Amino acid sequence: MNRRITLSLAAAATLLLAGPVRAQEVTLKFHHIWNPQAMAAQQVIAPWCAKIAAESGNRMKCQVLPAMSGGGTPAQLVDRVKDGVDDLIITLPGYTAGRFPTTEVFELPFMTNSAEAGARATWDFFNKHSLQEFPGTKLLATWVHDEGYVHTTTKQVKTLADFRGLKMRAPTRQTNKLLAKLGASPVGMPLPAVVDAVSKGTIDGFVLPWEVIPPLKLHEMVKYHTETDPSRPALYSAVFVFAMNQAKYDSLPPDLKKVIDANSGAALSQQIGRTWDASQAAGRKAAQERGNVFYTVPATELDQWVKASESLYDDWAADMDKRGRNGRAMLAEARELLARYRK
Repeated sequence: MNRRITLSLAAAATLLLAGPVRAQEVTLKFHHIWNPQAMAAQQVIAPWCAKIAAESGNRMKCQVLPAMSGGGTPAQLVDRVKDGVDDLIITLPGYTAGRFPTTEVFELPFMTNSAEAGARATWDFFNKHSLQEFPGTKLLATWVHDEGYVHTTTKQVKTLADFRGLKMRAPTRQTNKLLAKLGASPVGMPLPAVVDAVSKGTIDGFVLPWEVIPPLKLHEMVKYHTETDPSRPALYSAVFVFAMNQAKYDSLPPDLKKVIDANSGAALSQQIGRTWDASQAAGRKAAQERGNVFYTVPATELDQWVKASESLYDDWAADMDKRGRNGRAMLAEARELLARYRK
């Protein structure tokens, strides 16, 4: 047996002893804004990560970085995922004012009071109108939160006049504009900054949905909660995106891409919206148990709030027109989608 044959047999024996080549394993760095106790962390992010791990035979896992522990600011998450610093993120496009103008249609006031309908509508609308605003990024789900309400420290808001003189936090450009129209002094900031701002008296209150208040203990920092007539659309909502770095997705083997595909899209968006709707009662309970004061704004008073803010729809449509889009048609389409999915 010559030397070449001997070496070939030895190499083959080595491969046989080593067994099959180990399938590719992937760890996805998942960066988000909430602390680990938050509803979203426990009921959306953790189950999603567990599901992709199970369906990939533990070949694909999440490295979860909660509460911006991976560095940067909430507003920077959209760039971090685009640039591949993070593989997965959940954030609010509205934290980067004016950068995602088409998505802001769902942050206009009095659009919907159903997070599930909002999730289904945003998924359809964004895939038609907004993808160019997210280069290098694959959207996995989109949604809006449950109804946004007014929470204040020393003064109950019951009428339009009660907003005067209040410094109020809002999450997005459109909600800041709304607060200004209602007579308040808007202060824009992302969620993680709210606790410090309230404790220092930088703001007199904030607008938020119920789900996020208990994990931040904000119900212990305010006394008054102003809700709106449930027969009417909510005062405001904010848009969320669950996004993946496109290059990271493209680098996955076909079977792992299928796992991501099976756990993203319209169905995931709807499921997350439904989860947000279901979170209201639990989030509200902490404030009730503390003995905080509640007030529901009647529909007749809400009519005044709607009238005060109605120019915001014209402003958004005009902004779209300047960008070469048909703003009126897009606004009508967003409303039609919300109405369709609300039925």
